[in-house]
Amino acid sequence: MFQSFASVIDATPAAVLESCEVIDTLRQKAGFLPETQLAYEPEIKTLWVTIRPELKPVFTLQLLDSLVKIQQAIIALWGAPDQYHRAPVRFVAFRGAGPFFTLGGDLDFYLDCLAKNDRAALAEYARLSGAGAVLNASGLNGLVVTLSTIHAKAIGGGIDAPRSCNIMIAEEQASFVYPEIKFNHFPITAVAILSRRMGARAAERMLLSGEEMSAQAFMEAGGLEAVVPTGTGEAWIRKYAHDSLPVHAAKTALFSAFNRRAGDLQEELDHLGEIWTNCMLRLNPSAISKLQRIVQTQDRMLARMYQRPDAAGLAIGL
Repeated sequence: MFQSFASVIDATPAAVLESCEVIDTLRQKAGFLPETQLAYEPEIKTLWVTIRPELKPVFTLQLLDSLVKIQQAIIALWGAPDQYHRAPVRFVAFRGAGPFFTLGGDLDFYLDCLAKNDRAALAEYARLSGAGAVLNASGLNGLVVTLSTIHAKAIGGGIDAPRSCNIMIAEEQASFVYPEIKFNHFPITAVAILSRRMGARAAERMLLSGEEMSAQAFMEAGGLEAVVPTGTGEAWIRKYAHDSLPVHAAKTALFSAFNRRAGDLQEELDHLGEIWTNCMLRLNPSAISKLQRIVQTQDRMLARMYQRPDAAGLAIGL
């Protein structure tokens, strides 16, 4: 079983202390990492990053910043060529928690930026979205294999961060949908990330339709490496890491080569970030009012789902 940083500190076995040391080293290098939880399994050299938004299940600016800081810290600590054989992290695996994997981008943040006409804040959100995707796709510059497991419904642009990983799997009950087109905007990185996996035509159909796909249908369209039974996503990744350790150098090299062959992802995402920012700022008052009504409707839905009074303050982002 994986342990959080806080729980590891209280344990005493040597293997657990090693886990604590790896996580502590990462935290010291990365700094404050809100809305994430780290765990490390030394036997398979796997760092788990659990996405835990604090107020609602969306990709906030703080969460995006934390993910990029984790990625950059691993590169800074162990990314030099002479560090490879001593690097404790060979696999970085992302997972979610709760009734949803993600409900996409932070819609409340978008609306606040639009109210202030804050181009800089929207552009920073787009930049961080792109930066995380580039590092995932490159395996942190060829250092690790990046993986993700989806345990529940995934909505909108929040799909792109796990899909930018080298390997993405989903449990059979998961589903995937990009509803942004219905609200006159689009997910920042999806065109580039989905096109690399599904092909441009299949990605275009999914993004323009706004229709939900089952995990099996998403895999058949090229969006996943595997669909696994309920509750077995993390076990699948453990086995993958265990089986891949003897050939880790070859796998990272091949993933890096295919990533390079697919084109300059950074340049493409820079362009997408610019046109996304422009698209958001072009939303007229009618479209903005529609987004506000969606937030209110989703607040009520989440309040019923969680069945607690304070859930009324939650909102789903797109």
